[in-house]
Amino acid sequence: MVVRADLLPAFSVASLISLVGLPVGWLWALLAPPQRMRVVTRDGRLVPLTAESWHRFDGLAIFLLLGLVTGLLIGVVVWLLRARRGPVMLLGTVLGSLLSAWLAMRMGVAFAEGRYPVPDPLELGEVVELAPVLETAWALVAQPLTAAFAYGTLAAWNARDDLGRRLS
Repeated sequence: MVVRADLLPAFSVASLISLVGLPVGWLWALLAPPQRMRVVTRDGRLVPLTAESWHRFDGLAIFLLLGLVTGLLIGVVVWLLRARRGPVMLLGTVLGSLLSAWLAMRMGVAFAEGRYPVPDPLELGEVVELAPVLETAWALVAQPLTAAFAYGTLAAWNARDDLGRRLS
């Protein structure tokens, strides 16, 4: 049965894809801009400088764009595994991409916090840079949806009944 034969390769592909989240998170931490804040009270209350709150959106947009590019590349590369094409590999690709996006989100925020540490004694009037954050979990769906779209588009474009699994 084709499904049983494809389970181990699909699990392997999902595991490998999930590791792609590490460099994506690191790249996001490098590209996402910090938010500059001013200390306004002695207890350390922070207020964003003019137009700096837009960087919250910038960080999210950069993460979404990285997810779209990563998902597209993953979908195409997995399609090139000719002998394993099919719905089981598509499911492994989507699950691996979802785990990869989750890992990119968690590690990207951790990398960014290491890049922009907050000074311990905050002085009144001081301007500090806060690490970029991702405030919504909906950013996770960009990569798996794009991977599924790329894989599905290539499958729909293929005119063979077996999706070209056999070379003959």
